[in-house]
Amino acid sequence: MPSQSRETTGPTSLGQVEFLTVAEVASMMRVSKMTVYRLVHSGELPAVRVGKSFRVPEQAVHHYLENAYFDAG
Repeated sequence: MPSQSRETTGPTSLGQVEFLTVAEVASMMRVSKMTVYRLVHSGELPAVRVGKSFRVPEQAVHHYLENAYFDAG
């Protein structure tokens, strides 16, 4: 009988992705929900549209924050 596992091309499969709501992202980043919506609409923060709302992959939030650091000194 053939194996039921699926091959994935990326580091994680879609079933392993953790999605956050806009409110959860805003809370995590300590910004307003409108700021998160602006990031999503500008393309700076990837998101998936589910009905009328957005879901943001948790890893995308971490990646955005890692790249947002700058040296102020």
